[in-house]
Amino acid sequence: MDAIFDQGPPPPCPAPFNLADYVLTAGRDTPSKIALAVLTPTGAERWSYDKLERAVRATATGLLGHGLAPGDRVLMRLGNTVAFPITYLAALAADLIPVPTSALLTAPEVGRIAAEMTPALIVAEPGVALPDPLPCPILDAGEIADMHALPPAAYAQGDPERPGYVIYTSGTSGQPRAVTHAHRAIWARAMMVDGWYGLTQQDRLLHAGAFNWTYTLGTGLLDPWTRGATALIPGPGVTSAQLPLLLKRHDATIFAAAPGVYRQLLRHDLPPLPKLRHGLSAGEKLPDRTRAAWEAATGTPVHEAYGMSECSTFVSGAPDRPAPSGTLGYPQTGRRLAVLGDAGPVPVGSPGTLAVSRRDPGLMLGYWGAVDATRARFRGEWFLTGDTVSMAKDGAVTYLGRADDMINAGGIRVSPIEVETALNAHPEIHECAAAEVAVKADTTVIAAFYVADSDLDPQALDRFAAQSLARYKNPRIYHRIDALPKGANGKILRRVLRETYEETHGQT
Repeated sequence: MDAIFDQGPPPPCPAPFNLADYVLTAGRDTPSKIALAVLTPTGAERWSYDKLERAVRATATGLLGHGLAPGDRVLMRLGNTVAFPITYLAALAADLIPVPTSALLTAPEVGRIAAEMTPALIVAEPGVALPDPLPCPILDAGEIADMHALPPAAYAQGDPERPGYVIYTSGTSGQPRAVTHAHRAIWARAMMVDGWYGLTQQDRLLHAGAFNWTYTLGTGLLDPWTRGATALIPGPGVTSAQLPLLLKRHDATIFAAAPGVYRQLLRHDLPPLPKLRHGLSAGEKLPDRTRAAWEAATGTPVHEAYGMSECSTFVSGAPDRPAPSGTLGYPQTGRRLAVLGDAGPVPVGSPGTLAVSRRDPGLMLGYWGAVDATRARFRGEWFLTGDTVSMAKDGAVTYLGRADDMINAGGIRVSPIEVETALNAHPEIHECAAAEVAVKADTTVIAAFYVADSDLDPQALDRFAAQSLARYKNPRIYHRIDALPKGANGKILRRVLRETYEETHGQT
């Protein structure tokens, strides 16, 4: 029996179609209901569905008034403020292509993105890094608010296969990849509503992540709105110590976060959370110890999901079908997945590369401007995730490890080559390699192993790295070694570095 899951495709995406229109349709039945609350310890900024949609359509008018045409890219340099989702949906409503980016990126990182995407407009809030020189006009986030009084634009309907938005992820080449998704990507997320969330119109979902991350953008905002539920988002500056109070005060029924956030919350005393039904976890493997501690502290389960920027989440546990112990869960109904070896699907129970069928409506269109890189991710029908798994007879998927050397930094994938490129520019470093190492049983960090004539000051190295890398990409450990381990073809053996360090330094 081959390791293939296929219980039939999902219903086809309707045509013509517009992502923003689809997201906001359910809210029209309850126009006064709170769609979004941006939370702080002292209050919340609340937006009803009616107010949200009026702002989105008016902002679409404003963007078009700046001379933008369908297909133009809008580079977003915004943090966790309401300007982010309004700008994002407004661009989509007008058939522009929003490109959300992390507010933590440095000017050189943003410059590379701008050079690739050639945006027609940048929307930015004060204090975020911008490309130098600026490649196009810039719109202050405050001007987005001024647009809310404009007449509403009509939703631009069209082929659901046309490009909708671009989100950046890291690739094995060392350069972040521009993942291009079609408008129909939101249609595919309906498979997650029952297959992972158990989401209803009555839910109040609090997501503790940055808006630019696909996990937050989809799970924290778009999916609740598609269902007519309420999205709760911590505002700028909210700390992990404050999240338990926000969960309780705002009657959150579902909590979504990366495993690292769960670990942070468990360091504090959690108040009773009588409204909470369950938690959601994605971005990296949830340690069993963290899961058990959360369930003991709150009396609620955590349902985990596996996915990636190229196809969001497609394997998960769910309230009505929890994942068997030690597994990621089950492929969601409507997906077609396989576990592949060199000759095709492997037998059930055998290890191989997890792959997603081309037919999946949530699968990316490709990497922007990178035909060869896109082609390399496919083998016939199948998109290769690069992760090694096995599949049981009932479809349950067990994660066995990364097939490459990608680093997971708090749930965000980081290429080691990108880190190494930054540090190799240091005048006293001859050569370096980056790897993810375990420092505790449930905690991993980025470590940089460098070759130099003498030990270098870690704080000075950290400052040097911060000049060209976002903070989450900076190594937390700097370790000098005599030589980097390499294979016969000269490739750095990062796994050897990781294993040797963990054996030598142990875990606490």
